[in-house]
Amino acid sequence: MQRAEPQGHRPVDPLDTRQAALELDRRISQGAGALDLQVWLDGLSHAARVAAVRGLSRRAEASLWTRVADAGPLTLDALVPADTPLHVPVRHYGLNSLPAFRVFEKRFYRVTPGSDAGAGIAGANFQRISPLTGPGYFVVRAAPRSGELLVDYNHVPSEAPSGWPALAPNDRGRQRLVYGFMIDTLRRVSAHVSIGRAARKGVEIDAYFVLCREAAA
Repeated sequence: MQRAEPQGHRPVDPLDTRQAALELDRRISQGAGALDLQVWLDGLSHAARVAAVRGLSRRAEASLWTRVADAGPLTLDALVPADTPLHVPVRHYGLNSLPAFRVFEKRFYRVTPGSDAGAGIAGANFQRISPLTGPGYFVVRAAPRSGELLVDYNHVPSEAPSGWPALAPNDRGRQRLVYGFMIDTLRRVSAHVSIGRAARKGVEIDAYFVLCREAAA
């Protein structure tokens, strides 16, 4: 049964969340273009959009990465809206293409202008196995390819939101195995959705993840 949204919000779309989870994967597998995927995702409610993203198969994630190569620029404001105060986290609900522990979140926040190599935005990962892997802090900066962003684990921010895990480098301890020498490239899919591909020591690997930004308050 669908849960009604609070009065004053846009009604839940006709697709329930389970249908949305199946539909995005189907559209990708049948060759839908970047613009068609964008329009469809933009028309969903937040709940259905998260379900659609987290319902993707590993194959669909790899296909989506290629499909949106020219989908338009991904901006820092798309990750953290421009009016978001410093250190206020914005949640992005994610799904990776790993064999296990696929569900996770990336949470982004604005840092003091001019700090952290001028990155402007930083963040960390949140998932069930974070106590083992560490938070995996990163900074975000523009990529060499226009319109893409880099999630750089080689640079840990100097500031974080109150109550978050302690800042720690990614080149030591157990988190070195997960985040060490990693830089993810992010591409735009739609207004709320982005897709990333990981690279370690400058070499791309077959590891992808899709993110869906939380709805505005």
